[in-house]
Amino acid sequence: MSSRPNHDRAAGDSLVQGRRETPEERADRRWSELMQEIRVAQTGVQILFGFLLTVVFAPRFTELSDTNRTLYVVTVSLAAAATGALIGPVSFHRIVAGRRLKPETVVWASRLTFVGLVLLLATLTSALLLVLRVATDDTFVPWLVTGLVAWYLICWYVLPLWVRYRYTDLREPES
Repeated sequence: MSSRPNHDRAAGDSLVQGRRETPEERADRRWSELMQEIRVAQTGVQILFGFLLTVVFAPRFTELSDTNRTLYVVTVSLAAAATGALIGPVSFHRIVAGRRLKPETVVWASRLTFVGLVLLLATLTSALLLVLRVATDDTFVPWLVTGLVAWYLICWYVLPLWVRYRYTDLREPES
């Protein structure tokens, strides 16, 4: 028995063993949940990507140093890659729809989404570095960006992994 608490117990009831759903129902539920999550990330990365695409046409773009131009190219490339990974599950689903591959589609779409979130983290890091270098041209920028990236890592990965570890009973199947 795990020493971690299980918060799925109703007062006086025995341990609840998860949802009572067929594999198809589970795949449908997980797909719906994943699509809701992707909508949030897609919107953010698409807005950022769209903004980045317009920057090159700004009059001051020609004044950027070579380092900042390189950083801009890296940022745009990362945003394009993140956009591809976060839109990928939609295309994936369209191509395999009707083939009775929903569980496999959910797994692969989840993987693409995770890669997309990692690429989004890299995009935000690069964009913050570029914008703050241009806006301040100060030596504290790397420290500020490092602090912000640490915050993203805490919010996006550390806290969810801690909750997963802390509140998951090892006997329960993954949902």
